[in-house]
Formats: sequence, C-alpha cells, structure tokens
Amino acid sequence: MIKILCTVALSTASLYYAQSFPASAIPENLKKNADAVIRKDFTTIQINKIDDIKYQYYKVTTVLNKDGDSNAQVFIPYEKGNSISDVKVNIYDEAGKKIKSFSKSDFNDFANNNQGTFYSDNRVMVLPYMPTQYPYSVEFSYQIGDENTVFLPDFTPFRSTKVSLEEAQMKIINKSGIDLKTKIYPSAYNYTSVTESENAGEKTYAYKNVPAVDDVFLLPQPVKILPKVSFALTKFNLEGKQGSINNWGDFGSWYYNSILQPVSLSTPAIKAEVMSLDLKGTTEEKVKKLYQHMQAKTRYIFVALGIGGWQPMLPDEVQKKGYGDCKGLTNYMKTLLDEAGIPSYYSVINSGSSPVSFDKDFPKMGGNHVILMVPTEKGNIWLENTSQQMAFNHLSYSTTARNVLSIRKDGIELIETPDYTAEQSKEKQQLTIKINEDNSILGEGNFSYTGIQYDNNLVLASLSSKERNEAVKSMIDVLHFEKIDVKNFLNDRDNAIAKYDLNFKANNYSKNAGSSIIFRAVPIYSNNVYKNEENRELPFELRQSFEDEYEVSFILPQQYKVEELPENVILNSEFGTYKLSFVKNGESLKVNRSMRINKGIYPKEKYNDYINFRKKTINIDNSKILISKI
Repeated sequence: MIKILCTVALSTASLYYAQSFPASAIPENLKKNADAVIRKDFTTIQINKIDDIKYQYYKVTTVLNKDGDSNAQVFIPYEKGNSISDVKVNIYDEAGKKIKSFSKSDFNDFANNNQGTFYSDNRVMVLPYMPTQYPYSVEFSYQIGDENTVFLPDFTPFRSTKVSLEEAQMKIINKSGIDLKTKIYPSAYNYTSVTESENAGEKTYAYKNVPAVDDVFLLPQPVKILPKVSFALTKFNLEGKQGSINNWGDFGSWYYNSILQPVSLSTPAIKAEVMSLDLKGTTEEKVKKLYQHMQAKTRYIFVALGIGGWQPMLPDEVQKKGYGDCKGLTNYMKTLLDEAGIPSYYSVINSGSSPVSFDKDFPKMGGNHVILMVPTEKGNIWLENTSQQMAFNHLSYSTTARNVLSIRKDGIELIETPDYTAEQSKEKQQLTIKINEDNSILGEGNFSYTGIQYDNNLVLASLSSKERNEAVKSMIDVLHFEKIDVKNFLNDRDNAIAKYDLNFKANNYSKNAGSSIIFRAVPIYSNNVYKNEENRELPFELRQSFEDEYEVSFILPQQYKVEELPENVILNSEFGTYKLSFVKNGESLKVNRSMRINKGIYPKEKYNDYINFRKKTINIDNSKILISKI
C-alpha cells in the first residue's frame, strides 16, 4: 500500500510540476498588502499505523519583493530516524520560465539549533539560494516519513502577515484503523473559511483566494484572525512510547507515566542540598527560599533531547551541570520541592505575547514552554524557572491570562494563570524638576514598576551601570539629555517590583517668550505616533492593561511666578481613563497625571475612537505652562 501511495504521490507531483506560475496570473486582490503569494500549498498525510506516518509536501511561493524572501526559504526540518525523499526545487522568473533546479544533494545539513540551544536531536536541511531578481517563484516538494504520530499539524491558510494564498489543501488518508479526531475553528472575524470533503476514507480540507493580513498597528496575532483545522489521533506514538488521547485524563496519565515519571528521580545529593537550606516558616516562605536558591545556581540553555525533545533532563544532571531548559529546570525545581514535602505540578503552556489557551474540548499535544504551579491554601504559586532575575511567584506577560496543562498522576487539569489588572501593572513616577532660565532642567526622580511594567524593565537588572544609563536614556527619548545617572537600581524579587532613582540634566526643555518661559506640563511621557485609518479592515488588540501614575514637582527660577496653567482634565472612555491636574504652592508647582489602559480585542469600527483618545492624551501631556518674571 505504501508503494502504491508513493507512486500516486509521485504522479501527482509530476502533474503539479507541469504547471507554470507567471506572476502576472496572480489576482490583484492577492497582491494587496502582500510581499509574497502562496500559489499552491498541498499536503498529503497518510497514517499507516500507530508508529508509521508519511507526509508529502508541495508548495509554490511567488516572492514579490525583497521583504518576502523569508516566506520562500527552502528548508526541511527533521529528526534522526526520519526518511526524506523526492526532494525537488525549481526557481522561476517573473514570466514563469524555469531558471534553476535543485535536488537533495544541493542542500546543506545543520544542527537545528535555535539561539541558546546546547544539545539537540533536531536537524535541518537548507538550500542556500540567493535571488537575483523580483518577482520570482519557488516550487518545492519532498516526502518525509516519521514514527511519531502525536504531532499532526494544524491546517491554516498561512501563519504570518504580508502573505496571501491562492490555494491550499490538506488531505488525510487514515489507514491505521485508529480514530482521527478533527475540529474546525472558524475565523472569528469571517476573514475566510475552510471547505471540508470526504471520499472513501480520505478527508480533504481546502482554502482558496485568501488575501494577505496587513501588518497594521495593534493587529491581533494572525492565529486569532484566521480559521484553522486541528487533528489528533486517539492513539499515538512518540519515540516508542504509545498512548491514548481520548480525553485530557488519558493524555495526562500517559504524559506523567511516560514523560515525567522516568526522570522524576531524586538523589542523595539533592536530598542533602534541600536539607542544607534549613527550610522554616510557611509553605510560601519555603518555596521562595528554594526557588531563589535554584535561580542562583542555574542558567537557561535549551536542550532538545529525550522523547522528541519533550522529556526533561534528569534533576541530578541539572544539579551537577548548573544549566537546563524550561523542562529540565522545572523538573529540577519540582524535585527540590518534593524533597521538602511540598507538592507541585509540571505545567505546559503556550508562551507568547498574545494569550493562546488549550481547548478543553479538544485534547492534543501542544505547548511550547513549561512552568511550575505550587498549590497552597492561600492560592497557587507560579514559578518561571528559566530566568535568574524573575521575581518569586511572578509570571511575565508571555505566560499570563491563559490556561496550562497541569500534569497529574491521574490526568491533566486545565488551570488559568494569573491575569494582571491595570492596578497591578503600574508605573509610578515621582519627579522634582528645577526649571532654569537657560531652557535647561535639572531633574531628580524615583521610578517603580510592577506587573507587566516590571517585565518591561527587568532587562535593566542584568546591565552594567553604563549600559543601564544608556538604556534608560533610550527609553526616555522625549528629553534632550546632557547627562543622566541611574542610581540604586533594585530588582525586588520578593515582591516583583523594579525601582531606580534618576538624576539628570536636559537641555531645550523650555522656550523664552519675552520675559516669560513656556514649558510642557509632563516632562517624561510616551510619545508614540498614533495614526487614524480610514478603512480599517481588522480588529485591534490592546494586549495588556496598565496604569501610569506621575507626580511632578516643578521648582521655578527665583523671581518667577506661574502666569498661566492648563485646565484640569479628565478623559473617560471604554479604552481607559486619563487625568491631569495642577496645584500651585508659592514658587513651586505640582502636576499629577494618571492614565489607565484596558486590555481587550476591540472591533475595527472603534479603532479611530481609540486613536483619537490616545492623541488627546498626548496633546494634554504637551499642554504648556507659562511662568513670568515678577
């Protein structure tokens, strides 16, 4: 049967290769907002048995300009044991004339190591081709066999912005006798739809004529815009470990027994390590001491070894070597807690800047990161184990507000991670600004950050004093600094607060108007450019709630008084609130400014309302104060 499939596949590929793909044949609506156009994207998956699956890929991509080159890169990721065959690549010019052909022997073979990867079984074959003209088209096909049947790919039109699609098809031929579960997730915004058909046990899904998603401001991730089809076998194989996934309970038991239990092994050295810490106090205090101990002695290096890159390193390896990836470090931390008699749960998550959760009604293998959850009477403690700087019981924006697969002996529990409110993600700014007659200012300030804003400033923790000065100078780009000095930086890892003091001198802050001086009300603020869109086509996403709270005390030059002040302002909208107020006190002036932004995905019809709200806040931040000589 496999031979028959291969013969049919080759015949089909030969039919595809008989076609021509001139760039002029691309419909105009697919060129709009596109750097590249996928002309054909055909995948055939044949599942022969629980540990035998074959993939045939055929894809033609026309690159319209240099920015589209990355969408036509030719590479084949694989692991040891995969069989790769029938590799063909053709390059065509703008008119559809073939100008170059390549075969498997033209590819280079590399370890597929991402940045920070130290050990990996993953490899990649890459074709080193540099285009010499635009547009051009790349026709690429190959077949690959695998024994792992747990990773059936989702079927989506494309995965990035600035790419359009003429035609895509995924055909699944299931000869294994194992039930294949499928689920279609329609586009929440009716961007496009997938067609479904079945014939003699073959399921076929298709997309046609899908325009590019433009890379516009505040765009939700394409995964939240586009439809997809998910697949999962009810029985599967992963590196010889067979299991079932009829429900999350089945899958969790397999995960625990096959992936985690074999490497959940303590040692006398680990027992002694925990004993030496002399843990006392509440559960939270013990967990914190163990966590900060682990942070101090380990560092993150990705390791893609062990049952398809999914099994953690042994805890004693991490202890001895002082490094591991998210899996190994989390497993090590869990083992430390086990030795202290504190239960915890290895938790798989989809890490990313915009939250993506697992479907509680469609269990399948997934996730790209691992964290640890420790239940207590006061609530769950969450531990991010890959950072030496991260605060205790704090998750960054890439892991908040979504669910995790919390792995238990008797199954999986889907648990929500924390979602920081605006009040919990706050920047507090206390500034004293001395206005000088030469238009310069001298400033002293205290800054503190919590929640998501703590994450944004955590990078400062690992910098030298000089680097930190330059980083803050770059972040505060609305002032013309002559000198800047960041002092007393503190990463409060007990309470997830980043703090520092700032002394500076900045020039050209004010302007002279006769015997008067004019300057803006808010010295340090975000001066992002906000542009209206007449024909917004997609919703917009405010990914994080946050709050800014500024208190600015201006010290006036001697013999000057406040002549004119802006009006106190309060702006309210569904997107957030903004307040600015002024208090005069002799030769000083206090300005209080607060802004809150409410996260969410908002309809396209409200985009310009949001932009206008932010434009108003910036205009008010720039409102002018007039002081005059007495």
